[in-house]
Amino acid sequence: MIEFRDVRYEIEGVTVLESISLEVGSDEFVVLAGANGSGKTTLLRHCNGLLTPTSGAVLVDGTPVIDNLVAARTAVGMVFQHPRDQFVAATVGADVAFGPENLGLEHPEIDRRVADALEAVRLEGREDDRIHTLSGGEQSRVAIAGALAMEPTHLVLDEPFTGLDDPARRAVLERLSALSRQGTGIVLATHDLRDVLELADRVLVMRNGSIAIDKPPADARDSLESEAFAVRAPGSGTRVGD
Repeated sequence: MIEFRDVRYEIEGVTVLESISLEVGSDEFVVLAGANGSGKTTLLRHCNGLLTPTSGAVLVDGTPVIDNLVAARTAVGMVFQHPRDQFVAATVGADVAFGPENLGLEHPEIDRRVADALEAVRLEGREDDRIHTLSGGEQSRVAIAGALAMEPTHLVLDEPFTGLDDPARRAVLERLSALSRQGTGIVLATHDLRDVLELADRVLVMRNGSIAIDKPPADARDSLESEAFAVRAPGSGTRVGD
């Protein structure tokens, strides 16, 4: 479970997150929506200690993130909006192995995790492929595999569909759906709600650094139509996001 307890975050005197209290269960698929600048990325970066609250606390599985960053970053896998920002190696296998290697695991365990993670995103046998030769969708799946190799209880993704064509987007969605069924908690921040709401257990919508909506998908659809949130539910005929 990821818990936000009255979390406030300021930067240079500007409040970005405003008194957020929130729990995300280990088996939930949560969609996080909201206009650009609403605080989504900032919220996600608190989940594994990439940012530290100005006040309040974030806990992962009952332990404050600030007390054990290694445990938090093992439990919460992060996938950034632009996968290239998180690659640290030239080849697929080396990149996916990086996290487990830094945990000090034995080589057989690292090899097992890499193989399992690549199989989960349907890139098995591609360990020697050079990352710069991959398509955008394949790079997104490598980024997800790198997070999965840490065997997290949660997978947190920040706009993972950016720059993907429709087949690549659907491939990523398919993998996330399968991971959710297998028990991985998913928190997915996205402007593109096509086909996402049907996978979600819960929809959070942010506005001005606060959680403005926290509802099941069926109950959130009417609220998503509001101009106040700069978000549109699928089928509204208007571009999602702002």
